[in-house]
Formats: sequence, structure tokens, C-alpha cells
Amino acid sequence: MPKYDLPINSPLMNAAGSLGFAPGRRTPVDLSSFGAFITNPISREERSPAGGTRFLTFSGGFLVHTGYPNPGLNQVIRRYGGHWRASDLPVIVHLIGDNPADIADMVARLESTEGVQGIELGISPKADMPSMLSLVESALGELPLIVRLPFERAVELSRALVALAISAVSVSPPRGLLPGPNRERVTGRLYGPAVFPFAFAAVQAMAASGIAVIGSGGIYTQEQAEALLAAGAVGAQLDAVLWRGWPA
Repeated sequence: MPKYDLPINSPLMNAAGSLGFAPGRRTPVDLSSFGAFITNPISREERSPAGGTRFLTFSGGFLVHTGYPNPGLNQVIRRYGGHWRASDLPVIVHLIGDNPADIADMVARLESTEGVQGIELGISPKADMPSMLSLVESALGELPLIVRLPFERAVELSRALVALAISAVSVSPPRGLLPGPNRERVTGRLYGPAVFPFAFAAVQAMAASGIAVIGSGGIYTQEQAEALLAAGAVGAQLDAVLWRGWPA
């Protein structure tokens, strides 16, 4: 590892789900210092938004539950393929799914799509080790592959990937549970400054095992991004901070 080097000139990039499906004029931040653009998560078929409460705040951050809505890979390519071809930044397409055959088909389609220079594969927190390995193997092809691991199991799962021909691992936001309106319990992904200490510890542990790690989670300053790189990360993905401006 890595089988294929990532086509990036800068370690900074956005995290999947933070800036849409393609870089463009409406992007709320200046991407000139970034090394790549990562798309929103894309499934083979269309996915609808999650129902119920989707956003809750807590001290130090907020919880988001969206269900990863998207129109499906074919529609995304039709709508945004031209933007990918014209992009000055390398475009890395983030894929989600729990069927290895579906993942393999999507990767094959993207290999023939101009402008796509890498794949990021999202692994569900519910995936066991055999399922994860099957999904990763199905995504190995001609494009560099990043495997995005669930935060809570990233250190454990990353050890099984050291010998595979992937380019790097990244880490999804941690998941949590908060009380919502009408006494409902809302699960979702956690963002905000409170996440950074946990992200920093995870990056250090994974980098020590010899795997290439792209750190993420609670990065709100240039100094925090640099600290992750100094701890052994090969890159840093920014998420919620991009919605208010970078650098902070």
C-alpha cells in the first residue's frame, strides 16, 4: 500500500457531504488551497432524505441525520459529470452501499467517466469485518481508493487494510444520540470542535500501524490541521468549518 498514489498536491480537502456533488462557483469557500474535491455520498439507486428531526445542537457541536439523500449514480453523472471534467481540482467520488456487486458496478462506471480521479468508499458502522473486506475488494480497480471507516471502529478496522492495495483510509464523523422534540431519541453524525480530541487520538493510533491516514473531525483551525499532519496523517478533511469559512 498504496497501489496508486492519490492525485493531490495539497493535503487539505473537503469531507464527503460538506460541499455538494461538484466544485463550482457557488462553493462557499475558496478551494484554491485544496488538493482534491470529495463529492457527497452517492449510492447506486436514489435515496430519499431521512424523516423526522435531522438537526440538533449540543455544547461543542451539533448532530445531523440526513440519510445521505442523493439521486443515484447515473443521475449524478448526468448532472455533474461536466463539472468533474472541467474541475481544476481532482475529483474523488464518494460511494456508499452494502452490496459488493453494486460497488463493483459503480466503480467500473466511474473508471470510464472523465474527470474522476479517485474513489472514496464509505463503510457503514454496522458492517462486520468480512463484509468490510468484501466491499473494499469489490472497489479495488484502476482508480486510487480511499476507504472511509466508521469513527468508532476505525483503529480496529484499519489494521485489516494495511496489506490491501488501497491508497489511504479516512474517518467518518462519530455517531451519537440526543434527546429530541417530543421525547424522541435522535441518532446521527456529530460535528463541531468537541470532536477534534477524539479525531486526533484516532489518527495517531492508525498512523502508528503504518497505514496512510486522512484525518478528519472537528478541525476548525489551520493549527489543528497541521497537528494531524504532524501526528502522521497524509491529509486532512474539513467538514462543518467549511460552512462558516476556512481558515478559521
